[in-house]
Amino acid sequence: MTSNIRNIAIIAHVDHGKTTLIDAMLNQSGTFHENKQADDRVMDSNDLEKERGITILAKPTAISWKNNKINIIDTPGHADFGGEVERVLSMADSCLLLVDAAEGPMPQTKFVLSKALALGLKPIVIINKIDRHDQRADEVLDEIFDLFVALDANEKQLDFPILYAVGRDGWCVEDLDKDEKKNLHPLFDLILKHVSPPDFDENAPFSMLATLLESNSFFGRILTGRIYSGTLKEMDNLKSLNLNSDLVEQGRITKLQIFKGVERISVKEAKAGDIVSIAGFSKASVSDTICHQSIEEPIKSTPIDPPTMSITIGVNDSPLAGTEGSKVTSRMIRDRLFAEAETNVAITVTESDNNDAFEVGGRGELQLGVLIENMRREGFELSVSRPKVLFKEDENGSILEPIEEVVIDVDDEFSGSVVEKVAIRKGEMTDMKPSGGGKTRITFLVPSRGLIGYQSEFLTDTKGTGVINRIFHSFVPYKGALSFKRNGALISIGNGEAVAYAIFNLQDRGTMFVKAGQKVYNGMIIGQNAKVGDLDINILKGKQLTNVRASGTDEA
Repeated sequence: MTSNIRNIAIIAHVDHGKTTLIDAMLNQSGTFHENKQADDRVMDSNDLEKERGITILAKPTAISWKNNKINIIDTPGHADFGGEVERVLSMADSCLLLVDAAEGPMPQTKFVLSKALALGLKPIVIINKIDRHDQRADEVLDEIFDLFVALDANEKQLDFPILYAVGRDGWCVEDLDKDEKKNLHPLFDLILKHVSPPDFDENAPFSMLATLLESNSFFGRILTGRIYSGTLKEMDNLKSLNLNSDLVEQGRITKLQIFKGVERISVKEAKAGDIVSIAGFSKASVSDTICHQSIEEPIKSTPIDPPTMSITIGVNDSPLAGTEGSKVTSRMIRDRLFAEAETNVAITVTESDNNDAFEVGGRGELQLGVLIENMRREGFELSVSRPKVLFKEDENGSILEPIEEVVIDVDDEFSGSVVEKVAIRKGEMTDMKPSGGGKTRITFLVPSRGLIGYQSEFLTDTKGTGVINRIFHSFVPYKGALSFKRNGALISIGNGEAVAYAIFNLQDRGTMFVKAGQKVYNGMIIGQNAKVGDLDINILKGKQLTNVRASGTDEA
């Protein structure tokens, strides 16, 4: 048993404060020198993560406390990136479940907690943002306990310790009335007391499960995972096995790193229980076991939930091809997509028969949107189809479709229109209750295809005040065609640059996707029609700059 190591994952719904809490933990554990202050949300290192203020990739870090090493894994909160959370939980021995003191348990809280409980982890519950004016900590605690019971937690898991915290201000307490609110030391002490050290044999042959995969231009493929047994040294000759016990490849460890704060440090040796990054394999991937030559059985790994939505990505065949990006061929797009599918297990890629288009499956619109945005920034030009839902067949040949659990928080006055709109999309209401402060929380089960494009309409219906959270629920028999009418498209009838004068005069016709000065071509979709059916418009029509004037006809 490696007694001075603790491995924990932080799990929560989006915006409940995981990454901010880790900032405070890093600052207070002495990870940074006293004269060096960490950035806000230091774990969100990716450009898109910084811009959007969300966590997309799971990332490990480590702190030292009282001669013990605590490995912490920051996980994404959005349901679309659930594949990341499922993988990294296998590296942890316990988890910190963070819940907002006002919002309470949300769909993603339920999803990640169910995965953690199924793996036998014993959670520590932190009720965060306790300084909110609308906090209802006692009710939230009851809701958390009910959630544990509903997810069939065992007696040890139900006996969870509770802390109340404000992650942004960097303090937590066990008792809100008696304890002094000054730092996170109670949390560090509780982790050492409550979390069991990894119970692995250091003297057995070496084995580890690869959980995260990234590529490095210098070292090649880098695999991160937890060592399950034995000791690993740099330059060891090892092999990798897939889940079917087949040999993937032989390899030599060319680089061995452990985590310290937000950095990785190269070491010569690591022992069972620690989380490490290794280089030296060119084919080994996520869920593979890296092990000593004598081991024949791989480490068991949980299968990842299947994708529920797909888009078709192809080459840009419009008249504007090659004007914005440098990577325009189908070969380049193919290599990039297959490289993404290798590192991101929640994404699937299949080629079309003539190899010029690729069907990309993912968990939701946000995940696929982030992939497209990253490719655009790397200089790719693509054509993207409208998203479609992935169906599957059961043993009897019946078609099954994915449905999602949708939790909507909305002002009381808008609840009627929301229920009506969701019902048109074949949604079934399962729960409706007041959530305080003139708001109502409504829970629906809605087919995934009915939710495509609903977000913007929902924000319009609730005047921007509603919050919608959704997560994959299950596959159910196909519910039939959707009856609501979709708005048509606005289509350009000429080639050139969009003109502000034309956009101003056409704004009653619908929502524009283009700005003044943007290049358009004949047949290009440039907006959404306010009515059903497509409409051809001339967005190139400029103002007649003649000398003829009438005082009443000019627009100010």
